[in-house]
Amino acid sequence: MSSETSNTSEPKLDLAKWAKLPNQLILGGGILLLIGLLFPGWRDQFYYSYLTGFMFFLSLTLGSLFLVLLHHLFDAYWLVPVRRFLEHIACLAPTMGLLFLPILVFSSKIYPWMSIDPNTDHALHVKVALFNKPAFWITSILLFVIWWWLSKSLRKHSLAQDETGAASHTHALRKLAAPGVIIFAFTLTLGVIFWMKSLEHQWFSTMYGVYYFAASVWVTLATTYVLTAILQRTGHLAPVVTNNTYKDTGTLFFAFTVFYAYIHFSQYFLIWNAAIPEETFWYVKRENGIWKSLGYLIIFGHFFVPFLAMLRIDVKKSLTIMGPLAIWAWLMHYADMTYNIKPVLDPKGDGISLSGFVQSAAALAFMGGVLSKGFLKSFITHPPFPQKDPRIAEAMGVYVELESEAANKTKSADA
Repeated sequence: MSSETSNTSEPKLDLAKWAKLPNQLILGGGILLLIGLLFPGWRDQFYYSYLTGFMFFLSLTLGSLFLVLLHHLFDAYWLVPVRRFLEHIACLAPTMGLLFLPILVFSSKIYPWMSIDPNTDHALHVKVALFNKPAFWITSILLFVIWWWLSKSLRKHSLAQDETGAASHTHALRKLAAPGVIIFAFTLTLGVIFWMKSLEHQWFSTMYGVYYFAASVWVTLATTYVLTAILQRTGHLAPVVTNNTYKDTGTLFFAFTVFYAYIHFSQYFLIWNAAIPEETFWYVKRENGIWKSLGYLIIFGHFFVPFLAMLRIDVKKSLTIMGPLAIWAWLMHYADMTYNIKPVLDPKGDGISLSGFVQSAAALAFMGGVLSKGFLKSFITHPPFPQKDPRIAEAMGVYVELESEAANKTKSADA
């Protein structure tokens, strides 16, 4: 094995003591959410805090699906060691569908346009083909079905290859990934338009889907870095993770830091430059009260902090720096989701209320517990990494001699 392989003699982490944590999160978060739903004064906070938490975790599910598609599209060998747990996260789409049910049930309370007569609102009237209750319900259900089918199909071939090692599975995955990435782009855009952008139906932005996509992959790469480090130290990924695994994950994390900033700035600049009231009101509202401070935090915390921290190439291999940076990325992404959703509830930006803080923490705890429980169930049921992927040796830094090279050596020896 190459000398680049990470040190596997480090003390292994014992995860047994954390086995009950998902259940505790589900119970604690569920009780607090129920309190928010039952008390009239907290009910609005429940609606929008739950939606914010949902969009945060949906980012991880869709970001993982994209990285799996990326791996098969470009033969990205460095993703092989982490592909299996990314497949498991992507396959949480049905669970996300179940978690979406409260949003579906209370959609008329969450989305103002559902209570407006299209004939009295021109902005809604011109979009009524998209923004109507039947379209919202049917499209929402179809999106989860499509994500479930796509993620399940990708993992199915991946697990089958563990058994047979047949190259036909690699070819099938490539053929599935080609149209899959187009389906992914279309469905992600449609989902974020329905579930987040339509909170303010008057608003126009042609870049909103790409904006959410960039943020989703960014936070997923931060999560991938931390999960890789944890699973290496538990011994599950110790045989396949190398220093290059961390470096390449960190490099792509750095790239999406820049890409997200570029997309977000472009959206803001185009709206500011055009100065059309149907577009500018969205940012004007977010210059009020606490939202203005949150906007500055996103500018500096979502871009400048990670950008400057990761400029040195050796930093990308250091868990001491990248670990806290990943936690910071989760905070910034949640702040970003809050910046998009919560001003609908509090347009003046009066501040963080006790009910808002409790409901936000409860939603994150409940969803995090449900999703981590589903992830752990899948992870312990299947091999922790692809067993017979043709790129596994290259990912481990091991050179495998080609048959043609061996044949040439034999001929040279005979001569």
